[in-house]
Amino acid sequence: MAIQHINSALRAPAPPSRPYAKANPGYGKRSAPDQRPPRADDFALLPERERYVAGYVDHLPDGAAMDIKSLAKSLPLYGQMAVGSALRALGVAGHLRHVRCPADAGGGQIRWITRTYWSRTARDNEWWATFLGAAPAAPSGPAATSAPAATSAPAVPQQRTHEPEPAPAPEPTPQEAPGDAPSPAYLALAQLGRTDARLALSAADCSALEEAAAAWLARGVNAEYLVQALTAGLPPAVDSPVGFLRRRLRDKLPPLLPEAPAPAAPGAPERRPMVECTECGAPGRPEALPDGLCRSCRTVAPADTTTAPEPPAERDVAAYVGGLRELLRQP
Repeated sequence: MAIQHINSALRAPAPPSRPYAKANPGYGKRSAPDQRPPRADDFALLPERERYVAGYVDHLPDGAAMDIKSLAKSLPLYGQMAVGSALRALGVAGHLRHVRCPADAGGGQIRWITRTYWSRTARDNEWWATFLGAAPAAPSGPAATSAPAATSAPAVPQQRTHEPEPAPAPEPTPQEAPGDAPSPAYLALAQLGRTDARLALSAADCSALEEAAAAWLARGVNAEYLVQALTAGLPPAVDSPVGFLRRRLRDKLPPLLPEAPAPAAPGAPERRPMVECTECGAPGRPEALPDGLCRSCRTVAPADTTTAPEPPAERDVAAYVGGLRELLRQP
């Protein structure tokens, strides 16, 4: 009876009654297959906040924006931090996964787009790993390449060497000297401070981290993905941006995917998507991110096992007070 009362008192607003944010073409919500029909008690076992967010997300159509900012604008009861925590809990409960899908951008280049797969029916890790391992890559063509990217640099070509190699600029100008133009890795690092002031870097800092950032681009991600991965899940304050980013570039380096062999026939094998950590955005294979979380975010800081000192016994307090009185009596 208590759960039914909470549901009736706190019902998520239905998207059809108000405009919802649409994601760029190829991005946004994707419904998982084989879901049961909607029922009034679909999310009754979830906590109040998660039930509210899940009810709203479940009514969104495919292609709707599923990022934290868009959801927080549509859900007046909770801010961005609360919505982010709710999405993390829904991922652990088996309702969603953030997935990076490769899309053919043409000209031998690839673009990684983010989709959020949603399942009204809670799924276990084995189901998600099987489903995402067989999920098709994003379609190629105008729908996949028309999404604007504010901080995006040219994607790395599919056929690449093991050594970091900057991609050519999309529209070089005659005045630019090839040797003086900054690399895509340098430009991505320079954009971090504009994306989040906590990660503002100097020119010397960008040069010091340029090689580590280029290693990310050499593994098939573009500058937009690099910026998003480095700015996701930041602590409230960053004392040393260059030290923080040096460690994050090392610890969250994407896996090295094998190069696809040149197809002898028109039907080339599709690339498998990578799951994003719901908490920090780190990429990985579906089986490596159970509950939608990477190893770092799954590791909870060990609780303090040191027991608090017990209060002194009655006789100890009396002896202590007596000692203080003796000290006061001394000249």
